[in-house]
Amino acid sequence: MYPAVKYLAYASRRLLATLSLILMAVWSQALNAQTGKEALAEKAIAQAESLPRLHTLLAAHGGEPFIEYAAPGQSLNRPANIKSLSKLVISALVGIAIERSVIEGVEQPVTELLADERIPDGADPRIHEIRMKHLLIMQAGLERTSGPYYAPWIASDDWIAYVLTRPFVDEPGGRMLYSTGNTHLLSAALTDSSGRDTHTLASAWLGAPLDIRIPPWTRDPQGIYLGGNNMALSPRALLTFGELYRQGGIHDGERILSEDWIAASWTPYTRSEFNSDLYGYGWFITQLAGHITYYGFGFGGQRLYVIPSLALTVVMTSDPTPPSPGQVYMQTLDALVKEILIPDVEKSSLDKP
Repeated sequence: MYPAVKYLAYASRRLLATLSLILMAVWSQALNAQTGKEALAEKAIAQAESLPRLHTLLAAHGGEPFIEYAAPGQSLNRPANIKSLSKLVISALVGIAIERSVIEGVEQPVTELLADERIPDGADPRIHEIRMKHLLIMQAGLERTSGPYYAPWIASDDWIAYVLTRPFVDEPGGRMLYSTGNTHLLSAALTDSSGRDTHTLASAWLGAPLDIRIPPWTRDPQGIYLGGNNMALSPRALLTFGELYRQGGIHDGERILSEDWIAASWTPYTRSEFNSDLYGYGWFITQLAGHITYYGFGFGGQRLYVIPSLALTVVMTSDPTPPSPGQVYMQTLDALVKEILIPDVEKSSLDKP
């Protein structure tokens, strides 16, 4: 029996040694992952702190936040004016409306969806050629109501009539003319076709299922919620919205948005003359550090980036008050993602499917 006992003792020691090595490897891997995570956060937060206008920076990998920065006095949970990031929400609502057969599809003329009294007398007949898709991809052909044209539009007593009576500077389906008036027409079309205002739709179709708060925002003189500007969402709510797209339209196992709509939204149809990036249904499309990146932006530095190849979603909110910080600031925000977040996520053990 002695040799057997001796062998069992030897085998036990070998087993313990093996288990010890395995545990050490697991512990080392976990430590390295944590170290990489902390280093990533420190580097990005240091850059964020160097940008006085930046209010928040929130980044998630695989749905798990790993950077949660808020400047003094700011909050990741408090709604902030997301400016033109609102266009992404309006686009999502159009997709849901089509899925629910409230709207026939993107080829439907917008004037078929608007109440008759919204169509101004004397408008150019070509307005009946403007399809929902033209509005989504900024190809309505009408003179813009953004930039230097925004203030006169908002000062008018009928925002829909004002947009529809702008002169045509191109044909419907022509070049990209970025205009918030286009998304305001979408908001009116959603309201008139559904019988419910855009805020009610946003709360029912996105807010409730995503468990995010969408407060009421600016309305036009006729009571239509402004399509494409001045909506308020918290950075965490924006992250949840971005994750909905990254996850193919599913949240907590529930289908919220059609996968086909997301694919269509991320298909390039036009190109911006301001930054040369491609444009889908409210989403800009570019490459950052070799990765296809879908993003939305709002005046003053409001950003939402979704990078599916890295399972990375990034939210930034900034001081939206004029004067605008300009293109250099926008490039700085892009660089934070391109030069800090993406390379470090690629190298770290955070990069898991």
